[in-house]
Amino acid sequence: MGVDIQGKLQFFLGSMKDHASIGKAMMYHHQHDGFSNIEIAVLRATCHDNGTIDDKYMHEILFLVSNSQGSIPFLAERISRRLGKTKDRFVALKTLVLIHRLLRGGNRSFEQELCKAHVSGHLQINLRCVTKISDPSLGFLHKYASYLEERMSWLINQAGKLEPVMSKGLEFRRYDEKSIDMAFRTLPKCQVLIDKVLECSPHDILRSDHSLAQVAMSNTLRESFQVYMTFSEGIAALINMFFDLTASARGLACEILKKASIQSQKLHDLYESCKQIVENKNLEYPSVQIISMNHVMALDQFGSPQNQFGGSHVSPSSKRNSISKPPPISGQFKRSTTEIELEVEAKESKKVEEKIDIDFSPTPTPTLFSWTLETKISKVWVVFEDEVPNESQVLPFSSSIHASMSSKV
Repeated sequence: MGVDIQGKLQFFLGSMKDHASIGKAMMYHHQHDGFSNIEIAVLRATCHDNGTIDDKYMHEILFLVSNSQGSIPFLAERISRRLGKTKDRFVALKTLVLIHRLLRGGNRSFEQELCKAHVSGHLQINLRCVTKISDPSLGFLHKYASYLEERMSWLINQAGKLEPVMSKGLEFRRYDEKSIDMAFRTLPKCQVLIDKVLECSPHDILRSDHSLAQVAMSNTLRESFQVYMTFSEGIAALINMFFDLTASARGLACEILKKASIQSQKLHDLYESCKQIVENKNLEYPSVQIISMNHVMALDQFGSPQNQFGGSHVSPSSKRNSISKPPPISGQFKRSTTEIELEVEAKESKKVEEKIDIDFSPTPTPTLFSWTLETKISKVWVVFEDEVPNESQVLPFSSSIHASMSSKV
């Protein structure tokens, strides 16, 4: 009974604070050229209760911003202020969910401006006041904030696909160059975001606010499905080009694959746990292909320095004799050891000079998923919890290795 009275008292005090903040925003309406309506909508969307965000406030925020030029920095500052000053975990989690849904709910221009506001410092994901409170239920809150911090460096492209924001550089026009960009630039970015997803344990939901945490976890999982699609494409591209890489590039590729092996197992376990805990039945989990570490170590052994043929004074026969025999990768290495040795020797003899780390070879990268997300809403609100993504399939890792090895014969 004492806990219930304390909870009701906190709710009453929080409601009083909300009314005072809204009244203050109305008083200063004339100083912000109408922008205070945005602040009022933010305050109402993140009020002191444990319910989910009312869709009408999301609709109102998007409508006001789309019809008020230059209002996005003001919106970002008010959201940051709300998040930075509150000591209430419900308000903090609501504000984080608000940021996440605004990223997904507006058009591409709105999303890009919101990300720019984060880079410029107008939008800050800071839980400095909530951090001071010792509460085991805050675990999910801080992990979700960490995920959103990394998510700010991703955008939804015109095809509705979530992709990382990359620094401006070479515009890749050839397909093989795009494969290299996918394997050595996009794939590592996917691994960083997947790490943040893996930190959001569904078991923390049980110790946090149930309904709000369910919404936050559902949106995080939905985006992780798309990231896993890109992750799988990057793995396939890396395997296809592995034997065309130089020693240094093979070493980097093996490190990426080793991390991918660990992540694939953890991601598989996470999805299995979420199927039991997360109540959103509209989530269609992809089938995660676990990458065996034995597969990666076999490739690493082929790419090791002792298997490279750099010295011109070494005869071909002695080069072949110096090759160590790696274990087969789940039966995917169908060729004899001599054939593999001759293939590697032929590739090394064709390299007159190595000015680049990668020999481009046009190998098509399979499309592992087909997905779309909402990207164009300014005046009509979409309820994200009811989204139903399209059916997708994942290309097995072992099949990618087999395809790569077979293409080299």
